[in-house]
Amino acid sequence: MSCSTIHQRLLSLVTATCLSFGASAAIEEQGQLPLDELRTFADVYNQIRIGYVEDIDDSTLLEYAIQGMLMGLDPHSVYMTKEAFEGLQEATSGEFTGLGLEVGMEDGYVKIISPIDGSPAAEAGLQSGDVILKLGTVPVKGMSLSDAIDSMRGPAGSEIKLTVGRSGESQPFEVTLLRDVIKVASVRQRWLEPGYGYIRIAQFQSATGKDVTGALEKLMNKQKLKGLVLDLRNNPGGVLRASVDVAGLFMDGGKVVYTEGRLPNSDMEFNAQPEDATAGIPIVVLINSGSASASEIVAGALQDHGRAVIMGTRSFGKGSVQTVLPISDSRAVKLTTALYFTPNGRSIQAEGIEPDIEVERAKVTAYDNSRRVTEADLTGHLNNANGEDQSKSKKPASRLLSRDNQLYEALTLLKGINILGLRDDKTANIEQDARGES
Repeated sequence: MSCSTIHQRLLSLVTATCLSFGASAAIEEQGQLPLDELRTFADVYNQIRIGYVEDIDDSTLLEYAIQGMLMGLDPHSVYMTKEAFEGLQEATSGEFTGLGLEVGMEDGYVKIISPIDGSPAAEAGLQSGDVILKLGTVPVKGMSLSDAIDSMRGPAGSEIKLTVGRSGESQPFEVTLLRDVIKVASVRQRWLEPGYGYIRIAQFQSATGKDVTGALEKLMNKQKLKGLVLDLRNNPGGVLRASVDVAGLFMDGGKVVYTEGRLPNSDMEFNAQPEDATAGIPIVVLINSGSASASEIVAGALQDHGRAVIMGTRSFGKGSVQTVLPISDSRAVKLTTALYFTPNGRSIQAEGIEPDIEVERAKVTAYDNSRRVTEADLTGHLNNANGEDQSKSKKPASRLLSRDNQLYEALTLLKGINILGLRDDKTANIEQDARGES
């Protein structure tokens, strides 16, 4: 087959592909296709086809070309095989088999956005920001994201060795993981102290809004809720609608997020429900560098509306929208089509959400005050005038401080807000009494 014939076939193929994507209007608007560049592509294609050391069929070469075209756009635009598309659906449904990692591409390597709670990756200590250099003995450099994900997937109980690079470490390290069935518990709740609740969202799945509603009801039906910590740390995101539902639970209506893109249907606006389910109680939202996408939507909305204090460290900065475009029964393209913006018009992309109060995760050891002598320890000390025995000191919250200093700081802030609120109420009551008001 002559080179000119290959040119004609490839030009016809590319033109047909563009039109199949509904791009005819764009072609008319922008003029003719770049024929010189397409001829260059055809020349390269022909050189590979006739000169590469191994024989590769045309369909495989064209598939490689598509993969490379998408890899050059951004870390989240990928060419998806049937298996990769099914894996995406499994991940958003809350159960799949693998290592439990949310990943993206950066400089040709697979970068960990966040390990999933309770997964083999989390148990092995993998962290947000780690870079996977090898999967087994195969270097990741040059591998597509979908191929890398396929390699990490596998039957439960099977083993895979990862070579990982970490900021601050002089040498890469190896970790061997056993694949498992990842069952993502999207939401869980508990009491930190009487009156102060805690809700952890590990991932935004289709039912997360309903699950958070249930968690709130369980807390509020047991006792009065004076403050709430919403933990979005290491939450890689998920379903957009779920993030709108969650943010809406804590807002009295208003804009949660909007998107902007080049396609007409990519400009969208999402609003909260008209009633705050918590009646305005103080909220602290915890975020870190593993909080991405839907997590950033919730944090940004509550921050812009002044509804919560955002605490922790700057979030990941994934502010782009991906749309899955089916190409055939077995292939699809996941393409970045729009950007997220917070209600005040801040772009999340590559910036993330900056916390109102920055608290780094650290190991903190409380100072031991148990040997200090107080008045109550002195022989013959006078009893308290109120008749209360003060000889037994209250236990400090050192256990929470040493286990999770960020959560400890969030709880401390909520207590402070409530103390000030009670004082304001008392002052208002005193002023009303002084004016003879009831």
